[in-house]
Amino acid sequence: MFKTASKTVSKTVLITSFAPWKNNQLSNSSDQLLEAVLQTHNLPASVYFLRQLPVNTPVAKDMAIAQIIRLRPQVMLCCGMAELREKLSLEVRARVGNQVLQTSIHLTELMKDLSHTEISFDAGRFVCNSFYYSMMDYFRLNHSIQRSIGGSSVQHSPGFHSQCACLFIHVPILTNLNRSQILMDFCKILNKCVF
Repeated sequence: MFKTASKTVSKTVLITSFAPWKNNQLSNSSDQLLEAVLQTHNLPASVYFLRQLPVNTPVAKDMAIAQIIRLRPQVMLCCGMAELREKLSLEVRARVGNQVLQTSIHLTELMKDLSHTEISFDAGRFVCNSFYYSMMDYFRLNHSIQRSIGGSSVQHSPGFHSQCACLFIHVPILTNLNRSQILMDFCKILNKCVF
């Protein structure tokens, strides 16, 4: 499934998932999907996982930023569960109050050859939306600081990052009927993001 890194330079990608948040949940489908990817695919060394983030935006944001500072990803894929959806949902935007931030990833290109994926304009009103917004806002603010200060020394400082493309992907409940198709689509998305 994945191109070999020797033929193409791979981008650094950080992928996150959430832990369960209800007492009756044994797992979160976003984390189940990442576990399936790890078990079934040989991933490039440039792909990193931050799994089972707490369903608490400030805490999850702090944990993610710590990894962003360490890894300096070029792409961040944030995954969360959407119990009532049937397909992977690529979220166009996140909204906090009247403020809207939109992904810089060209979703129509990303959607090519995907059978169980859709584009969504509703990241919800829960942690998924607020976490997505906070990650895009973090990258936007740090990119603006880099441009306004200028100079190559700033770009190598630990707290600053080049513009990172960020996307939130909602994962439906995984079943015996949809698991293989969802996994295949997600791996195609990941492959397009890595190379």
